[in-house]
Amino acid sequence: MDKLYIVIPAYNEQENISKVIDDWYPAVCKTGEESRLLVIDDGSRDDTFKVLQEEAEKRPQLIIKHKSNSGHGPTILAGYKQALAEGADYVFQTDSDGQTDPGEFGQFWELRSKYDIIIGDRTQRGDGFSRVIVTNVLKAVILLCFHVYVKDANTPFRLMKADMLKKEISYVPNDYFLSNVLISVIYKKHRRKMKFIPISFKPRQGGVNSINPAKIIKVGVKSLVEFVKLNRIIGR
Repeated sequence: MDKLYIVIPAYNEQENISKVIDDWYPAVCKTGEESRLLVIDDGSRDDTFKVLQEEAEKRPQLIIKHKSNSGHGPTILAGYKQALAEGADYVFQTDSDGQTDPGEFGQFWELRSKYDIIIGDRTQRGDGFSRVIVTNVLKAVILLCFHVYVKDANTPFRLMKADMLKKEISYVPNDYFLSNVLISVIYKKHRRKMKFIPISFKPRQGGVNSINPAKIIKVGVKSLVEFVKLNRIIGR
């Protein structure tokens, strides 16, 4: 039976994290006793890790980890590497803000053997028009810098074959802040078997989003510079 790891990064999500675990834990259990839900607390300043400890006492297939704050990208990379080290056959990633629907995971799992990576295409979005603009700008920047078209490069709803992820993750710097974007680009440039499946995307279910417009602009400028450098490495 295939061993699945679902990786969820969490930062200051004490309001959401119990509900997110309630939602996603059954998906893990359905895939087998060896599968795990891995939630990584990225140095939260609230009681996120305390809540995680309480949840882990009740759920044998839930793994929790606390680390110093380094941001979303490095945190999911840490999760991917832990999943690979512990023998996962497939790695799925989603976020801890409750915006994704576990009911849509089944179609991804059914197609797992046919593709190296399956990514959700957020066709129904409830997170605001500004986020749609950011996604569209990102498409254009990726096309400009990497010369590939990726429908939705940063979706936190992706299923990856572990053997291929193990090969491609080496191109992503450990401290990279847009790890999922870069992984999407790498798979596209290396012509891996990719599929995009439409998914819904709900408004944030509680708490405060740590990304604001000023931060988006700052990250965008930094990304443009980094993308140009990374394109040379990926293309080798």
